[in-house]
Amino acid sequence: MRKIIALLMLLLSVVAHADSTAVQKLEGFISRAKNIQAKFTQVSLDELGKVMQTSQGDFYLQQPGKFRWNYNKPYEQQIVSKDGKVWFYDADLEQLIIKKIDQSIGDTPALLLSGSVDLNEKYTIVKQRQEGDILWLKLTPKNTDSSFKYILVGLKGDMLYGMELSDNFGQLTQIIFSDVTMPKSLAPDLFEFIVPEGTDVFEG
Repeated sequence: MRKIIALLMLLLSVVAHADSTAVQKLEGFISRAKNIQAKFTQVSLDELGKVMQTSQGDFYLQQPGKFRWNYNKPYEQQIVSKDGKVWFYDADLEQLIIKKIDQSIGDTPALLLSGSVDLNEKYTIVKQRQEGDILWLKLTPKNTDSSFKYILVGLKGDMLYGMELSDNFGQLTQIIFSDVTMPKSLAPDLFEFIVPEGTDVFEG
């Protein structure tokens, strides 16, 4: 019995060390990712696993707290964050929604990478799996009011590979990044949103 307990304790320590190393790798990436520029493909699935929509676009991030998602296909949409606010723009609807970053939207995937979130304070982080040279980490929100059940972050080597988000409605969003770079700087106007003429604006 003592040998079995000792073996279990050893296995637990190995798993804990593996998780610790994985978390350090994620934290190390975020500490280096002062600026990120990438292309992305996003797939949204319903609770039955059926693909609802596939989108493509460009992603920009600048620490702390600035990011931009430009959705180019199949619909033109933009999500821009700066100074504690997020702009959600839909070109087809000619509609802009402006929200403060609070508890309800404070766990968006880009904000997670923005360097303005204490990962260990907000999430329980464990190593999910290793697929070749891609490491997947699972982040489970500690706040039960979070809009997500969990977020997976995939790192390929020392670079961002993908993300997966499961919300409380059973829907799954998978994002794969490509052409990921960390430029020394990004143009400041990337994180400015100029409201197109004729746009209906809602702020809350």
